[in-house]
Amino acid sequence: MARFLLWVLFGVILGGLIHLVVILTLPDMASRDLATRLGELNAHENVVVIDAIAAGEPNPLGLDPELVYGVCQLSLQNGPGVVNGQLPIGFWSVAIFNRQGHVIYSTTNRSGSSGYLDMGIFNPSQTRLLAEQRFEIEEGMLIVETPTDEIFVVLRVAPAHGAMRARYVRVLDELRCLTIR
Repeated sequence: MARFLLWVLFGVILGGLIHLVVILTLPDMASRDLATRLGELNAHENVVVIDAIAAGEPNPLGLDPELVYGVCQLSLQNGPGVVNGQLPIGFWSVAIFNRQGHVIYSTTNRSGSSGYLDMGIFNPSQTRLLAEQRFEIEEGMLIVETPTDEIFVVLRVAPAHGAMRARYVRVLDELRCLTIR
């Protein structure tokens, strides 16, 4: 009887380990994750405005249909990223995501930064160079450090009225999102 219980215990432990390994590795093997879906937008160093979501249509990214979204993908391997341009007076927000979809940094118009966004995005080694003053940056630039090189910048603006939507789309189209080499 003791030998049987020992085999059952080893079976449960082995099953638990296999289960744990599968659960921890499955997200990395996903082919339809957030990074893949956003990568399909061809937003590398370019702000791409996501088409409006109409009522009743599929919404695979789970976006709010009242907001206008812009997405930009940056790779900080060759240099820091910069996102800048004029944003509307109303509500806007900017968030930086890693490939896993985790928010690294986020801010809104309520942070006191007026209607102009000037954000520099640096990885840890670039932040050290910034501290040594090896990068020329403009006064007032918002400095963001990210632990990873592959990031997505998501911009959201909220038009006060549906008639303003086209103007807000143009505002996002005019934003710069690029890597400084």
